Amino acid sequence: MTNKEIAGMFKLAGKLTELHDGNEFKVKSFMGNAFKIERLPLPLENMSVEEIAKIEGIGKGTVAKINEIFSTGTIKDLDELIVQTPVGVLGILSVKGLGPKKARTIWKELEVESVGELLYACHENRLITLKGFGEKTQEEVIKSIEFIQANSSKFLYAKLEPVALQLLEILEKSGIVQQVSLTGEIRRRNTELEKIEFVAAVSDKDTLLSLLEPLKQHESIFSISEESISFKLTNSIPVEIFTCSNSDFYSTLFKTTSTPEHIELLGNPKRSSVSSEEEIYKNAGWNFIIPELREGKFEKQLNEQNKLNDIVQLNDLRGVLHNHTTYSDGVNTLEQMAYYCKKLGYEYLGISDHSQYAVYAKGLKPEQITQQHKEIDELNEKLKPFKIFKSIEADILPDGSLDYNDEILASFDFVVASIHSAMKMDEVKATARLIRAIENPHTTILGHPTGRLLLSRPGYPIDHKKIINACAANKVVIELNANPNRLDIDWTWIPYCMEKGVMISINPDAHKMEGYHDMHYGTLAARKGGLTKQMTFNALSLEEIEKWFLKKKK
Repeated sequence: MTNKEIAGMFKLAGKLTELHDGNEFKVKSFMGNAFKIERLPLPLENMSVEEIAKIEGIGKGTVAKINEIFSTGTIKDLDELIVQTPVGVLGILSVKGLGPKKARTIWKELEVESVGELLYACHENRLITLKGFGEKTQEEVIKSIEFIQANSSKFLYAKLEPVALQLLEILEKSGIVQQVSLTGEIRRRNTELEKIEFVAAVSDKDTLLSLLEPLKQHESIFSISEESISFKLTNSIPVEIFTCSNSDFYSTLFKTTSTPEHIELLGNPKRSSVSSEEEIYKNAGWNFIIPELREGKFEKQLNEQNKLNDIVQLNDLRGVLHNHTTYSDGVNTLEQMAYYCKKLGYEYLGISDHSQYAVYAKGLKPEQITQQHKEIDELNEKLKPFKIFKSIEADILPDGSLDYNDEILASFDFVVASIHSAMKMDEVKATARLIRAIENPHTTILGHPTGRLLLSRPGYPIDHKKIINACAANKVVIELNANPNRLDIDWTWIPYCMEKGVMISINPDAHKMEGYHDMHYGTLAARKGGLTKQMTFNALSLEEIEKWFLKKKK
């Protein structure tokens, strides 16, 4: 074991002691020993206990701990501290700019227990509400986390899309490729990706390699096979380009876009020398299947039901529900959120600030609700026919009841019910808690049903069928939270929702004006699930949704 590894154990023990508000002397001792050990000229593993004891500044207690490491591979004190610490909090300690004290504040006051939750909290502007934190710290934390995530094996779709489109443009304008397209997981709009993939019709691979050379990571080498070229971009993102002749372009595009299960569904249709992907599907006796659906899951059913032309598109969405303002943890004012929403061409806006139970998010007290409703009435007079609906994101409390009493809940046009706390539940408890909230007559929309954060935090386990059935029985809409970190409900459950007559609302959960643009990612996820325009709640017109809200309230 190297001196650096030993020093790392002492350093972690010091950090965790401070994280748990332990003895200050022990903190200084652990950290001081780590500093000394890391800078020793000779490796400790080549020294006897007596020799280690003679090192200046190394006391008997430290010698005993070093000996313990060589005997057991660890330090008992450190093991005990690790047991007391959630795994995700250990990750938070690795974020640049966050020492143990700040990590403790985040953990205890915001109830954040993973790096992914921390990033989400930053995007919701929560860090700056804590004592000792500012906007600059929050921005640095975001940058540090994004760097950590960029070096992991998977990436969010939203992270890779702009990079992929930029590289696609370079290839298109190069004059080197005859035809080029995105393919693979990114063309199917998967929520999590391992790489960016292209198909390029080229006659000269060497010229293509010359074009790509300045784009690749310094240490990266091209992995070249008969079928493709693989490398890493300077930002560590893996890229694979499938090369083919011009005559094989559409056949290669179809093959590399589709999963094996999708190709099997089609019965391996004739694809050589075709002039389009549409021709491949025609040869199989199918209608054209959009790339998002080519997973081999339920595209056959949609094809047989003639619903492929009804799949929702971004321009079908008429309004934006579930958004936050400076009344709770948003960045922009109610007025700014309203004017920008109208500017984007939407007909209506739902303001759903946090309820009072969400203290960390400055949840609204009853008097603030009255104040906000008055401001909404004034803005509606100025902005009509555009309309702002009065809403709240009511916390689902641990027993399944909603935050606020019936009188306050009845004052809203609609209510989004969501879980934000006490999230460590088994499937039975989580399902029962959600069903009680769904059965509350004030619940209009079930917000982000599993509470997941992609690549960061798995959702609490729920019985999806029971939840969807309960929504069907109680005429409750289910949210597809469009934030690219959430995309919850998962697209794989959309067909079951539609089968049971449960509408899906694509909501950005925007905490600032720019957050409205996340509707793009929500729509892509909805299309993967085959969501039709007819079953998309916020594809309803202003008049239609007003009637829906009134009927629900009655």
